[in-house]
Amino acid sequence: MAAANMVSANSSNVRHIRPPTLSYKPSMWANIFSSFSFDNQVQEKYSKEMEALSKETGRMLMAAESTKLLILIDKIERLGVAYHFEKEIEEKLKLIYESGKEREDVDDDLLTTALRFRLLRQHQYAVYCDVFDKFVEKDYKWKPESHGNDVEGILSLYEAAHARIRNEKILDDAAKFTVGQLNQVLSSSDQSPIVKEKVQQALKHSIHRGLPILNIRFYISIYEREGTTDELLLKLAKLNFNFLQNIYRKELVELTRWWDKFDLKNKLPYARDRVVECYLWGNALRYEPQYSYLRVTVAKNMQLVSIMDDTYDNYATLEEDDLFTEILERWNLDEIDVLPDFMKVVYRFIMSTYEDFVVDAEKKGKSFVVPYYRETVKQLGRAYNKEQKWIMERQMPGFEEYMTNSVITSCMYVMFTSLVPGMKYIDEAAVQWLLSEPKIVISTAKMGRTLEDLGSHERENREGKMATVVDCYMKDKGVSKQEAISEFVELVENGWEDVSAEWAKGSSTVPKEMVEQLLNYGRIAEITYNNKEDGYTDPEKYLGPLIAALYVDPLPLHI
Repeated sequence: MAAANMVSANSSNVRHIRPPTLSYKPSMWANIFSSFSFDNQVQEKYSKEMEALSKETGRMLMAAESTKLLILIDKIERLGVAYHFEKEIEEKLKLIYESGKEREDVDDDLLTTALRFRLLRQHQYAVYCDVFDKFVEKDYKWKPESHGNDVEGILSLYEAAHARIRNEKILDDAAKFTVGQLNQVLSSSDQSPIVKEKVQQALKHSIHRGLPILNIRFYISIYEREGTTDELLLKLAKLNFNFLQNIYRKELVELTRWWDKFDLKNKLPYARDRVVECYLWGNALRYEPQYSYLRVTVAKNMQLVSIMDDTYDNYATLEEDDLFTEILERWNLDEIDVLPDFMKVVYRFIMSTYEDFVVDAEKKGKSFVVPYYRETVKQLGRAYNKEQKWIMERQMPGFEEYMTNSVITSCMYVMFTSLVPGMKYIDEAAVQWLLSEPKIVISTAKMGRTLEDLGSHERENREGKMATVVDCYMKDKGVSKQEAISEFVELVENGWEDVSAEWAKGSSTVPKEMVEQLLNYGRIAEITYNNKEDGYTDPEKYLGPLIAALYVDPLPLHI
């Protein structure tokens, strides 16, 4: 599969030219997730120990008050055990909110004010940024001399600022101020290693925008070495993490067997073998034990859309893309004989995944989602086909038209319809809402796709042979490449603020768990394409070590 010559719009046979085909690295995980064994006795032991520790933690939670209560809720959430105390935490936060304590209190310090603001906003309570007015000067500027020595307060403000929404200028300024202050902490010789590690981790992954399961893994390590560690809470967190890790390993074994039976890594050498990275996306959407189906089915469908993507843009000709899109529209295995052999393999894979989905949806009483799911796969084929025509024919559209299509190629609709059978409270009305293009869905999809484009545009450029969305933006807006990339970073920031705003206001008509998945989609997109790199395609440098921390290395339990 050698690379084609440079694609030119003047080529009379452009419809028959293969794109410059990239060779992707094989999976970095080899057979590591085929060999894990699941020990029910170990899980039962963990479960019994956690039950006893949870009772004691619950008593602590109910007894705590004021700032100590806020700090305890924060620790419970960051240590990953909050799902054991959902009802208790909601009751406590509701009392805090209704007492009026979310408003300005002259006696509260920066840490407490920022922590209360973030916790309430993350739990969808209406809180306002004017609670921070008392901490800024008359010109509403944050002054280093006022807060520079309060590292814990600065950290708390930094985390609160990342839950900001549009037009919260005081928090826009707080985000810039705290990043500057925290970077000074890192360069200071007066701070302890553990403080610097906390700061470094916060700068990498904020709580609100970071991936919950990853933040949990790293916070446990930090919490263990803090001077204020509660040994009971630490033990519960470690047991809980290893309990969850065993579940994830079991799911990865199941997923790897499913993937291996298709042997697509050999049949489709132009496509990425990234089933473990796909599983991380499923894990990102829900980490709690009861969401096993969701994690596995999202992983399967992530790998499915990845195969479709690579087929459309990394190997097939435009003529083949058109044909595949047409046959996909008909959704009939009996018609695949007209396809080239490699596309027959892809089509059978799609149909097999679909047939399994139909069975699962019926078992779980969610058959209503089947036609929606089927349509989202067809829709994705049409969007990939349209995008590849723009690229191969060198007729990139205006940026807004490209972004409208990118809402589909973000793959959100395939992923989110696929997870419905695994979500207890999502009904047909919620699926219809999702597909009706509400602002939070469009903002999240565009943000996710922009993050991906920032990470992948260099690879997709094929050394100048192919146009990308960056070229599209440069042409449409008349800007340089650097200016385009800077604008993309700003688009992501605006997207986060829009998504956070929609999340914060809540809704009585849309299930919270559907909206929460949108927030989590933004989080995993940010992690995967961190620092403008494509961690999905090349996971070795950044994403791989994070996956190993989650699924390979258990936490030591000698406390």
